[in-house]
Amino acid sequence: MASGGGFVTWVRTEPPPPDEHPFTLPVVREVFARGGIGLDPGVTFLVGDNGSGKSTLLEALAVVFGMNLEGGSRNFRFSTRPERSALADHLVACWKRRPRTDFFLRAESFYNAATYVEELPGGGLGPYGGRSLHERSHGESFLDVALHRFGPDGLYLLDEPEAALSVRGCLALLRRVADLRARRCQFVVATHSPILLALPGALILQIDEDGALTPTGYDEAEPVRLTRGFLAEPDRLLRELLAD
Repeated sequence: MASGGGFVTWVRTEPPPPDEHPFTLPVVREVFARGGIGLDPGVTFLVGDNGSGKSTLLEALAVVFGMNLEGGSRNFRFSTRPERSALADHLVACWKRRPRTDFFLRAESFYNAATYVEELPGGGLGPYGGRSLHERSHGESFLDVALHRFGPDGLYLLDEPEAALSVRGCLALLRRVADLRARRCQFVVATHSPILLALPGALILQIDEDGALTPTGYDEAEPVRLTRGFLAEPDRLLRELLAD
């Protein structure tokens, strides 16, 4: 199985961290206690409940890798509100080699990134399927970025891409990620999707309630366990959830 791009497999911390958000998040404290965070040379998944800090980590990694905080590549220069990643100021990427291209695909601010692409001088739609991302559904435009903008030797960060995708869309993205990993690409993905987590050979880092960042097998990953449990006995679980 191909090992991916391997551009950055360790991001080290620069202590001491301030005693304020986001440094008070348990997972951030865990990263500083370890002296950094290790990444798979191919695909790393960050898994955790809402508020666990996985998106906070991913945003900081995007900035440390040189990408635009609101989404896009290192060449994107836009901001719709004053925003910065304080965590990124205390992280250092230990580069093994540099990628040919990169992109931060962020569901939360994808509309802003799509607008920026549309307004590029001379038109910049070629690498995105040839027409405005606003003229397609959210899921279609997300997939078009992965299919047309992502290419070999790339470093890609995805923040909860399943928020825009159907089940078929998740399967299509899974196949695209597997294909690009074989073409020397590296991914870091924050996700709740049992479908995406099924990618063979990926590293799954699960963020527990106490902030522990634990390598986890597919069957033990929380989104997989909870989804399987619900699908196996939906009537029983619904009775429990909806009971007075």
